[in-house]
Amino acid sequence: MTEQFPTFHNSYTQLPERFYARVAPARPKAPALLALNKGLAEVLGLDAAWLRSEEGLAMLSGQRLPEGAASIAMAYAGHQFGGWVPQLGDGRAILIGEVTGTDGVRRDLQLKGGGPTPFSRGGDGLAWLGPVLREYVVSEAMAALGVPTTRSLAAVATGNEVVRETVLPGAVLTRVARSHIRVGTFQYFSARRDVEAVKMLADHVIARHYPKAREAENPYLAMLEAVIDAQVALVSHWQSIGFIHGVMNTDNMTLSGETIDYGPCAFMDDYHPDTVFSSIDRGGRYAYSNQPPIAQWNLAILASALLPILNGDKDLAIADAQALIDSVSPRFDAAIVARFRSKIGLADEREEGDPALVADLLSRMSANMVDFTNLFRALGKLPNEGGPSTDAPARDLFADPTVFDKWAEVWRRRLARQGISEAERQAAMDAVNPAFIPRNHRVEAMIAAALNGDLTPMHELMDVLSRPYESRPDKADYAAPPTDQQRVTATFCGT
Repeated sequence: MTEQFPTFHNSYTQLPERFYARVAPARPKAPALLALNKGLAEVLGLDAAWLRSEEGLAMLSGQRLPEGAASIAMAYAGHQFGGWVPQLGDGRAILIGEVTGTDGVRRDLQLKGGGPTPFSRGGDGLAWLGPVLREYVVSEAMAALGVPTTRSLAAVATGNEVVRETVLPGAVLTRVARSHIRVGTFQYFSARRDVEAVKMLADHVIARHYPKAREAENPYLAMLEAVIDAQVALVSHWQSIGFIHGVMNTDNMTLSGETIDYGPCAFMDDYHPDTVFSSIDRGGRYAYSNQPPIAQWNLAILASALLPILNGDKDLAIADAQALIDSVSPRFDAAIVARFRSKIGLADEREEGDPALVADLLSRMSANMVDFTNLFRALGKLPNEGGPSTDAPARDLFADPTVFDKWAEVWRRRLARQGISEAERQAAMDAVNPAFIPRNHRVEAMIAAALNGDLTPMHELMDVLSRPYESRPDKADYAAPPTDQQRVTATFCGT
């Protein structure tokens, strides 16, 4: 086995054992490969052909671990929908270790649905087929869209039965991440007043993700700012593509700045700022428009956990942390406007009216139930000079097309002042406005087919989502919004 595998480590086990619990993955009854990410395997330095072999399948299903691996469940706590839970931890995920890829990046490999751990809190630690395939497809779609995210190396059917509301087929996902350290990991030790552990964890994060912070006068404050920058970049990217995470608990926010835990996640069809899909988000805490302020709230929780190591003087520590947290909202404002400025084809930042131009378009879209993805893609097809006769790809998406006409007049006056060609502007817009996203009804249909033993819809969907910015007229059906009968109004965690 080791001849087919790169050097394997688990640097997290170099921390004291109060950071994790050693645990062996559950043995699957009859593992069978459902999907393998050949491109990611190559980046990781893994032999895709070997991964498909009996030995490779044994590793991907948790039956056998490669030399150097050390399977653990990580300890963490968290605020879930604002409520404090002092101990969560990996209840159905087992970290087997790290590999350094061909690109020089060190990444974790984790078996999600790998079986019970000391943190399972009475759960079975298993996953059923639906959530595994959802995460495989959506996380890889996010990667293709250019969003920082955990990745999916493989999905394996276990042959085990998993009991939820009914008996379902079991599966396990091999998840890949730059690390699995969360805001909740710091909370776990902060709540126990274990300042030594908070400092050791911060040193580990700095070494792994933010080595430049070590050169700063205050490395821990520099780390906090780096995490803020990463999360602002991440969540503003979510906003620009209409992605709704669904469970932005503090235990679902990584220090690396990657999207993690694709449970009840979804992409908007019709634009509305208050859109919610998660069946457990009854109050709309994690609605689309709330994602930036919730990210700021989570970052404030992280800052609070770091206070004892930010400065020996408590008042100075609070002042330094507060200044950074206060900066989050204006950072979000700037990042989101920059994203949407690009989406409407503006190549510069020189005009003060741009935020209002973006806000006006979104307001008109919301009032007219306009498909978010298709509207921005259509804008990239419009000429610099035009009107109702040329603007059908965009204006026809509005219940009242004249609402678009009024906005388009102002937009074109702005385009005329930036001095780039129509072709340059259109190409730039196509590069940031996807033609294809993992539409909820397509994902649900793919899962339903897989439950009946048909993986063809999954492979076809993955092909389309692997090139989201390409114009593919032969795949136009994948860009179509759902019919009323196909519309998905609620998504579920699957736990």
